[in-house]
Amino acid sequence: MEYKDYYKILGVDKNATQDEIKKAYRKLAKKYHPDVNKNNKEAERKFKEVNEAYEVLGDEEKRKKYDTFGSHYNFQDGYDFDPSQFGFGNVRYEYRTTGDSQGYSDFFNMFFGRDSGFDFSSFFSEFRGAGRYSRKGEDVEVQIEISLEEGYKGVEKRLNLRSVKGEKKITFKVPKGVKDGEKIRLKGQGREGTGGGPNGDLILSVKIKQEGNYTLEGNDITTTLDILPWTAALGGKADVDTLDGRIKIKIPEGIQSDSKIRVAGKGYIDKNGKRGDLYIKIRIVNPKIITAEMKKLFKELDRISNKV
Repeated sequence: MEYKDYYKILGVDKNATQDEIKKAYRKLAKKYHPDVNKNNKEAERKFKEVNEAYEVLGDEEKRKKYDTFGSHYNFQDGYDFDPSQFGFGNVRYEYRTTGDSQGYSDFFNMFFGRDSGFDFSSFFSEFRGAGRYSRKGEDVEVQIEISLEEGYKGVEKRLNLRSVKGEKKITFKVPKGVKDGEKIRLKGQGREGTGGGPNGDLILSVKIKQEGNYTLEGNDITTTLDILPWTAALGGKADVDTLDGRIKIKIPEGIQSDSKIRVAGKGYIDKNGKRGDLYIKIRIVNPKIITAEMKKLFKELDRISNKV
């Protein structure tokens, strides 16, 4: 069933006084009253929620029980609450929607309905005495950034985490061949459990930085190589950095900008050991400094090319 955050419904703080709760209720009840919202199903639903919330928070005894229950489990509004998952298997919680409970939610009827049968005193005495009701701690997800080279080779990393108990350092391994967006689960490194329950897990979401000239697509890597016009025209050789180190490639004669040279088996690797290819994208650029002699040659080249 759905856990109800009555404070949120009334729009008040958990430390609100009874007078503040009453004022908030009157304001909302007036706003959503059926007399001013005829045939408005949403307003009708809100009106019922507001009345239910005030039925609990407006009564000091009910409010105390509600606060005590919520503090043990730190539920969030709308949480899909299954009593059997939180140690209520041996507690009687049958309920009937009769009398004053008519129209209220299952959550209200379970705990506060006229014939709910729920024994708060029994529940809390068992909780405090035997510590029988345990709950796993929440999982925590954080993003980590690694370089393409770190993902290719695998790497050991260290992470500093802050909690209510202070700061702790966690060392973990990023496996070789991890992909962008993949998650690494570290068991028991999340938030602490309650009532003796196990800790949650720490989930690391991997982000591979697209740095430098490299672009990763699947297992293939694309990089850009700048060459001068005469190298493009005449062909030649060039040094290119790869994840394994520097290699020398052959540039074919007459290559054009945006053409790609494929080097098989020099791309990224996955966890199964399958490796992609390296694609070298050509970009023809002019020299940064053009001397008088070079200008003369360019002019001669321009003159000759116009005759072709």
